[in-house]
Amino acid sequence: MDLHGKVAVVTGSGRGLGLAYARALAAAGAAVVVNDVDASAVDTAVAGITREGGRAVGLVAAVGDSEAAERLTETAVREFGSLDVLVTNAGILRDRVLWKMTDEDFDAVVRVHLRGTFTCARAAAVRMREQGTGGRIVLIGSPAGQRGNFGQTNYAAAKAGIVAMARTWAMELARAGVTVNAVVPVAATEMTKTIPVFAPVLEEAERTGAPLPDWLRKDEGLGTVEDVTGLITFLASDASKDITGQAIGVGGDRLALWSHPAEKAVAFADGGWSAEAIAERWHEGVGAEPETYGIPAPKAPEA
Repeated sequence: MDLHGKVAVVTGSGRGLGLAYARALAAAGAAVVVNDVDASAVDTAVAGITREGGRAVGLVAAVGDSEAAERLTETAVREFGSLDVLVTNAGILRDRVLWKMTDEDFDAVVRVHLRGTFTCARAAAVRMREQGTGGRIVLIGSPAGQRGNFGQTNYAAAKAGIVAMARTWAMELARAGVTVNAVVPVAATEMTKTIPVFAPVLEEAERTGAPLPDWLRKDEGLGTVEDVTGLITFLASDASKDITGQAIGVGGDRLALWSHPAEKAVAFADGGWSAEAIAERWHEGVGAEPETYGIPAPKAPEA
């Protein structure tokens, strides 16, 4: 994947998955704008990419409002001449069950994930349409947004909204040659290291340098942050010009296409459905095979 001549903005790229995305794009030849709220993380990331032979500049900003989004776009154009790729990775967590989640918990997560994705993508779309050369917008989703997750009302809602925005923007930006896709990554990060069944395996691999076992990489689709970067680089490239409006999962050895919501079962009643009719026919009709919900609990193989 040759990205020479491309300019990318990656939000939340001071560390973790975002940093891995930025490094991979730079390694493929793109000039990269690194973004984070932590100035030292930005400086370290830019220095590392430069040391590896890439081109990068940094911008310290909290995504969410329009000003930050405009500054990111302006930085890309001022420093490198264009904006061709946007990866919206910035995010925070404020996990609590519904009855304990405060307004502040909800608003903070939605502001960064959902509003931040919206404002950054809007600014990028304006610039890409003006340039007239197309572009690539990659939105970062989550399994929580696809299936829900305990204690993550705010995060799951925001991530589900991000995938819905990808489908909408894919339609709106098609004539401009701008593709929009959502990536649903799974990787060993500080967050996944707290999951009890994963923790000892990840700690052992980190301590010894041993590869992660097949059950983790294949069954759970969990690997390193670098395992996710191939998809990001591909979606940023010209090779993906005909792929848009998709939600694509990646992690470990797994690559998957998430289905879009669709009617699973349909029934008809002349004159419409009364509450009594629904109650009488639900379990043998459209509700005979209800959908599952929540991220399936991971299971380590028996010794």
